[in-house]
Amino acid sequence: MAAETHLQGVEISAAQFFEIWNHYDSDGNGYLDGKELLNFIQELQQARKKAGLELTPEMKAFVDQYGKSTDGKIGIVELAQILPTEENFLLFFRCQQLKSSEEFMQTWRKYDTDHSGFIETEELKSFLKDLLQKANKKIDDSKLTEYTEIMLKMFDSNNDGKLELTEMASLLPVQENFLLQFKSVKMCGKEFNKAFELYDQDGNGYIDENELDALLKDLCEKNKKDLDINNLATYKKNIMALSDGGKLYRTELALILCAEQD
Repeated sequence: MAAETHLQGVEISAAQFFEIWNHYDSDGNGYLDGKELLNFIQELQQARKKAGLELTPEMKAFVDQYGKSTDGKIGIVELAQILPTEENFLLFFRCQQLKSSEEFMQTWRKYDTDHSGFIETEELKSFLKDLLQKANKKIDDSKLTEYTEIMLKMFDSNNDGKLELTEMASLLPVQENFLLQFKSVKMCGKEFNKAFELYDQDGNGYIDENELDALLKDLCEKNKKDLDINNLATYKKNIMALSDGGKLYRTELALILCAEQD
């Protein structure tokens, strides 16, 4: 099995990392949990032993944390921290700009230059190039193109050649990814438009912070299983990071609350 063979490597290439992730995320939901996670841990230990390699300190800590529990959950970011992946590719998962949901939203807004709700290939390439430059790393254009293509394959769950906000958010650690909580409360287009018009109380075409506060309070009340009203201030701060000077337009709010239309 290719994925298990890759786990024996002293250094894993970006393409091999993608194969490993793809293999163990068998249901394609964007994270490893339950049986997937336990399978990965078991095969990681077997592969390292077969290659005559000790578990690294990071791997040992990881096994101790997740190896005995069936309710663990990790994303791509957490996996990248423990596998010996090539250094430049790893930087994308250790980027300070992407450590919190709020910073991630601000970064998204910067690179979604045409406000399409997607980051397309060239926008993604610029994003990755800037991250490397900030880390004082230089790579040639062919390597940057390779990384861009791998990132697209890794995150583009519906294979449309571009990344939506929720797909790109896989670059966030699982605990930081508040968008996972909003996945189950998304509305159809008709319902979303109705809600937007209801909470845009002055009818000026955008929602301000107070109007968003009212919308989120009602959402938390209706979806207590998925949303925690104690996190209201965090939700609001993260979503307002998408706003234009405090004005949250329909297209930006739709990225969080509107389900994709067929």
